Amino acid sequence: MLRVATVNVNGIRAAFRRGMGEWLDVRKPDVLLLQEVRASDEILADHLPPGGWHLAHEAGHAKGRAGVAIASRLPMSAVRIGLGTGVTGDAGRWVEADLEVPSDGDGPARTLTVASAYLHSGTVGTPSMDEKYAFLAHVTDRLAALVASGGLVVVAGDLNIAHREVDIKNWKGNLAKAGFLPQERAYLDRWFDELGWRDLGRQLGGPGPGPFTWWSWRGKAFDNDAGWRIDYQLASPPLAVLAGSATVDRAATYDARFSDHAPLVVEYDL
Repeated sequence: MLRVATVNVNGIRAAFRRGMGEWLDVRKPDVLLLQEVRASDEILADHLPPGGWHLAHEAGHAKGRAGVAIASRLPMSAVRIGLGTGVTGDAGRWVEADLEVPSDGDGPARTLTVASAYLHSGTVGTPSMDEKYAFLAHVTDRLAALVASGGLVVVAGDLNIAHREVDIKNWKGNLAKAGFLPQERAYLDRWFDELGWRDLGRQLGGPGPGPFTWWSWRGKAFDNDAGWRIDYQLASPPLAVLAGSATVDRAATYDARFSDHAPLVVEYDL
């Protein structure tokens, strides 16, 4: 089984101060997809457990913001940074790598393509929403190309969009807010219904509500499970049939959280 974990760490240094290292020691992912790294290549490498990691990372343009990374126990045969948008604010939001999966003895090694994505959050009525929609269009084009390849592909990360009412606790109060706008959710409809991507968090996590992956640091959101499901693992059809389980590693208590996001962990029978 190949264990792939995705998590928005909300700053890799802060996450490790809060206990992310202990979570890694227990879960031992083979592939770790990170968002909001907010650090240099050197700082990221220094925080990972020792031994055998292959890294692909793009920092955000502004210091202390964005940043996406792939840390893999499997060797990388290729790395692709960004989506070629040419927009400064899109830096640190997409990194992609081809991983070499060893043969099981009955055939040749296979390639698993993984991408770590961090979409803009956006604010209604500001240019940030235009930036989000423009980036979503580029993501859609890339997803179409990836699924058309017919290969084993997982695109994971913080998409900053809750897809359905079961994906957000207070959906009625957020119908006009970024992250749950009909125009945003329509992109996910297209990815799933037209392009054929599989939402493994929902497919393997039950009908909902939840399990949620993000809760505000403020108030009693975590204690009341007033969250959003905005972190995903999207699998191409050939990979989706190999997915056996999907688990949100929700911390036992508010104080035990190492980020405002919880990791989403999927195991694949490769």
